[in-house]
Amino acid sequence: MAARKKKPAKGSVGLAAPEVGAEKAPANIEALAAQVGGDGGIVLTMYRDPFAGQWVLFCALPLEKVEPTPYQRELSDTHAKRLAGVIPKVGRFLDPVIATRHEKGYWTPNGMHRLEALKMLGARSITALLLPEPEIAYRILALNTEKAHNLKDKSLEVIRMAQGLAADSDLAKKPISTWAFEFEEPAYLAIGSCYLKNKRFSGSAYLPVVKRCVEFNETPLKKVLEQSADQAADLLKLDEAVNETVARLKAAGLQTPYLKPFVVARINPLRWIKAPKPGQKAPRADFYETMKKMLDGAKKLDASKIKPSDLAASAGGGGSAED
Repeated sequence: MAARKKKPAKGSVGLAAPEVGAEKAPANIEALAAQVGGDGGIVLTMYRDPFAGQWVLFCALPLEKVEPTPYQRELSDTHAKRLAGVIPKVGRFLDPVIATRHEKGYWTPNGMHRLEALKMLGARSITALLLPEPEIAYRILALNTEKAHNLKDKSLEVIRMAQGLAADSDLAKKPISTWAFEFEEPAYLAIGSCYLKNKRFSGSAYLPVVKRCVEFNETPLKKVLEQSADQAADLLKLDEAVNETVARLKAAGLQTPYLKPFVVARINPLRWIKAPKPGQKAPRADFYETMKKMLDGAKKLDASKIKPSDLAASAGGGGSAED
């Protein structure tokens, strides 16, 4: 049996605060600082990172000298445009990129969209944490491929963020569209409100429906939070009815992990609405009317009329069995 890894004692790892900037930089770090100056940038400070004691240069670099590493995923133009819209609202660029130097300039393994956003805004320079080890770029890219938030985590993050913002009376009056970038998807507010009340809520089954009913608009944040709470109540009520329907299907001998997505898709009245043409905005359905129709559909669904062949298609593209 392998020995259990000993947990580090509290306060035993890394550098104390005064030690972070206490030592004189070694020759290779001074040489890198000189290269930054020769490239038209400036080193604002040099320090050792508090965790492992490795040297870091905090710099301002000419924007045209910095580019994404050539081996990372493609740029999302939508995400870059969202960032370009948010930075002026904050009025500051507060999230330096990480960079490593190469023979023609600098590569950033984690700042592609921030870099593109600043270019869109016409900026001249960018702040960066310059690391002397080029191989660190590969490690950072590996970290960027870690599993993303699942729906539960993301929607809870959004609803809690919204509640925190709404605690400020001035921010509570601002339109929900103010936080389109931070919240990403308006449906997360209603779904997140459900998870606050029921951690086992199957949000993925209902997200496609909710997305067709809500949008970022000029409604004040406080009012949207009230609406989200009401919407969550209807969603949870619908979920109870869907669970009862799923139980009837199981009692009839139908066994598959896709029963809930199948039932939700079956009773979804929006499935008959054609998708908008490219460039056209999808019309918003009325949330409460949609919920009423789906609740009626769940109660009326006759388990005896559902065949195993009806369920087969849902396993191929009818939704996820879990978030």
